[in-house]
Amino acid sequence: METFPNVFQDAYRNLQEKPFQHKGTWGKTFFKNDNPIVVEVGCGKGEYTVGLAKRYPNKNFIGVDIKGSRMWQGAKEAVDTGMTNVAFIRTHVELLSLFFDKDEISEIWITFADPQMKYTRRRLTSTRFMEHYRSYLKEGGLVHLKTDSDFLYTYTDIMVKENHFEVLENTNNLYNSDIVDDILSIRTFYEQQWLDRGKTIKYIKWKMHFDTLVEPDVEIEHDDYRSFGRSRREQ
Repeated sequence: METFPNVFQDAYRNLQEKPFQHKGTWGKTFFKNDNPIVVEVGCGKGEYTVGLAKRYPNKNFIGVDIKGSRMWQGAKEAVDTGMTNVAFIRTHVELLSLFFDKDEISEIWITFADPQMKYTRRRLTSTRFMEHYRSYLKEGGLVHLKTDSDFLYTYTDIMVKENHFEVLENTNNLYNSDIVDDILSIRTFYEQQWLDRGKTIKYIKWKMHFDTLVEPDVEIEHDDYRSFGRSRREQ
């Protein structure tokens, strides 16, 4: 990973001492253009980051994950194929405000994240993370959730409605809907696993606003097939 020019994995202690080199200037200093920047949080192997970048050469894409062993695959493909609109950051999502400045990001993708059924604060669609995203996502910027989890989909659907986000697309069965397209048909490693097990894929897209957020206080039925951690699922 250290040899890839499109990968950044600055340690937290270093970022405290010296600001990240591309913060606020990604377009100018790294991508060398002023195209919109799209971030995929929890990008895993980077299939969506690279897949979107291939389909949208007029946008820049940055995949974020803490596991370098996963991210390596997407980063290597981007380097080997000479893609100039792709980058990867190895860090925790909570630290992304150290890498991006206010209004620097246009869209965020959340693809097949761990639903974190026990811990609301850890859910990548919780209001806690909405606050994080708003520190660098533009007003009216887009957020996409693609998931196999009934729990995470239901929670996010409620969160979006209670906070009056403008919902642009919403389906609890993507591949049996009329909104599926070439972009939504990009399939990650984890997505294919769930499809092979007969699970339906859910998708929500909404616009971010900067009003006060309300965390939903609801009981949601847990997924019966997600009672173990991601590492065990991989095994």
